Amino acid sequence: MEQLLDRYLKGETSPSENEVVEKWLIENEPESTEWKRLDKPARDQWMSMIFNDIQATIAKSDQPLLQRPTVHAKQKTVLLWRKVVAAAAILAVLLSLFLYFPVRQTGQNAANLAVLSVPVNQKKKITLDDGSIIWVNSLTELRYPKKFAGSTREVYLSGEAYFDIHHDASKPFIVHTGDVKTTVLGTAFNINASKNLSTVVVTVTRGKVSVADQSRVLGYIIPNQQLTYDLKNRKELKRTIDAQSVIAWQGDLYFDDITFYNAALLLQQRFNVRIGFANTQIKSCRFSGTALKGDNLDQILKVICAFNHAVFIHNADGSITIDGKGCN
Repeated sequence: MEQLLDRYLKGETSPSENEVVEKWLIENEPESTEWKRLDKPARDQWMSMIFNDIQATIAKSDQPLLQRPTVHAKQKTVLLWRKVVAAAAILAVLLSLFLYFPVRQTGQNAANLAVLSVPVNQKKKITLDDGSIIWVNSLTELRYPKKFAGSTREVYLSGEAYFDIHHDASKPFIVHTGDVKTTVLGTAFNINASKNLSTVVVTVTRGKVSVADQSRVLGYIIPNQQLTYDLKNRKELKRTIDAQSVIAWQGDLYFDDITFYNAALLLQQRFNVRIGFANTQIKSCRFSGTALKGDNLDQILKVICAFNHAVFIHNADGSITIDGKGCN
């Protein structure tokens, strides 16, 4: 590993060897660190510190053995134990560097991020420094650097947005949604990470993306595929869908084999109204359909309720209650 780290720092490693080094870093890092947020200069600096400390430790611990080649077994045991202690000590130092350096670096980056917050019933389009275009949905916050630097392009999303990413093989584009990370080179995809859904849903319309949490890759998806990650159960589901129906929030609203409960959440977001259920069995009723951009909430609810043998009532406080025998 020492030799591989040396070659990695010199840029002499192959792509497959680079994967070995970075896999080793990921497997040995504590959960609170964020190696992949570092740009290339920061990574090189950190790797250089590790390499120099490893070399220094090996040199110091090996010196007595080189000076005294004919030691007794008991003396060898003592020297070996000292070497283990020295290795443990240097590991503790490296661990503290690993914990401190990425956090400090992240804090510096966070201070330089611009913030776009989209209010209710509005949508906004933004063009990033690299030419990538993002359509940001209602009640969504996007944090992004005004100018990309380093070896990656990284943004932070809370809510829903559609990304059309400018291709740059040397700088992967990474979208952080809490603990979930979506990585692309150049593609178009939708992410819905609304807080009230407790899920992160990634849908691809063009290209290919990888989705990962802090510990593993959750999956790779291509056009008309969708990966849904349950944040509570830490489980993922990949399926084939009509991607155009998912990005319909930019215009028409599509319901693709959706539960009444999840449809109500989408309607709450679009029309800024609270929708509740008098009969919990109705929540699990599933249906498909389309609501045109110009349709009002009453028109949409009339059709959905007719599908699911339900009715809706406007309450005095402005909320809506769904009632009825439901689909069962």
